[in-house]
Amino acid sequence: MATFVLVPGGWHGSWSFEAVVPLLERAGHTVHALTLTGLRSDDGIATVATANLDTHADDVLRLLDRDHLTDVTLVGHSYGGMVIAAAADRAEGRVSRLVHLDAYVPRDGESCWSLTTEPYREAFAAGAAATGYAVRPPDGGDPRRRPHPLASFLQEVRLTGRHAQVPRREFVYCSGWEDRTPFTELRTRLQADPEWQVHDLPTGHDAMHEDPEAVASLLLTP
Repeated sequence: MATFVLVPGGWHGSWSFEAVVPLLERAGHTVHALTLTGLRSDDGIATVATANLDTHADDVLRLLDRDHLTDVTLVGHSYGGMVIAAAADRAEGRVSRLVHLDAYVPRDGESCWSLTTEPYREAFAAGAAATGYAVRPPDGGDPRRRPHPLASFLQEVRLTGRHAQVPRREFVYCSGWEDRTPFTELRTRLQADPEWQVHDLPTGHDAMHEDPEAVASLLLTP
């Protein structure tokens, strides 16, 4: 049986995978869905203000250490792709599969800020204007979303190349929002890379909510 660690995207918590977790568990797998530092309901201002990409990679690594996890599948949605890449690079071989679910796939020195499109950079800046350290959630959407630590969007990832030794690496492109997605060029690049498997889902960005069965089926594919 597999062990899945699910990492949410910006503004979201473990609840973003609430419809997928039981489907994986019903199939007999172990599932850990994370809420990253700065996104928890009891996190204070200092915690939110100081959390960055390294903090979030450490959240994953602490879980691996605490529960003695090996042969792990890391799943990252959206911004969570930055986190799983950084964590896999530091996980000393304990990760066997990476799934970037409509998520950023960084190279060394890149950041969520540098990888996204100009409209999203403008939204990040506008969303952080009130505090200078946390980006408020975009209008609409789930009321459980919380302001996201700005530093985690801005920090450049440092990768040694060990993440590229993960045996199975996959990118899931959600094609139902092609008028706004920042991932079109990324899909093209990864489709040309024989070390990556690229999948398409005909959903919007939050595939876990729109079609949790399809997401679970993809994750359960041997």
